Amino acid sequence: MKILCVVRNYAPHAKEMQSAVPTEPVFFMKPDSALNQKQMPFFYPDFSQDVQHEAELVVKINRLGKCIKPEFAHKYYDSVALGIDFTARDMQKGFKERSMPWLLAKGFDGSAVMGPFVTLEELGKPINDLNFDLKINGNLVQQGNSGDMIFDVDHLIAYVSRFITLRTGDLIYTGTPAGVGSVKIGDHLDGTIEGRPMLSLDIK
Repeated sequence: MKILCVVRNYAPHAKEMQSAVPTEPVFFMKPDSALNQKQMPFFYPDFSQDVQHEAELVVKINRLGKCIKPEFAHKYYDSVALGIDFTARDMQKGFKERSMPWLLAKGFDGSAVMGPFVTLEELGKPINDLNFDLKINGNLVQQGNSGDMIFDVDHLIAYVSRFITLRTGDLIYTGTPAGVGSVKIGDHLDGTIEGRPMLSLDIK
């Protein structure tokens, strides 16, 4: 199982990070040990002083595929989840300044939180028109709609499958909207898709 994550797939997020809007999808990977699918508490790591949340829609691949054409990409998924890509931002900044890979800032244990999957049929909406949000201690911090992605889900699947074979169970974190920020011990995070509770998590 692979965890593929998309960088800067919402223009307002690219702006808040003072980064250029990409002209083609940019991916990185997290190891499977990063996955927290049971919504166990997120334990703040001792190697960072600035862990930040990035809420995103997650798509699960449901069949083997390679060099998938965009018009057929919709056949390779049927459900979504709400995820959080936790980032040790201070570590990431240091790695970038030294022109080094920043796997450790993104791929540490527990950094890929994910709620349960729900089918698009059950949601009653297409993949390109899903509203989602994240609250911390009851306060709205991130809100997005999948229709605002720079590269939609079908494009992402077609693009990455040119280079990497997609297998059943692989996960694609599709990028985060604006509003990323720090979490602290004692925070409680809640997230929804189309108003449906999809994620509940404590920071310890």
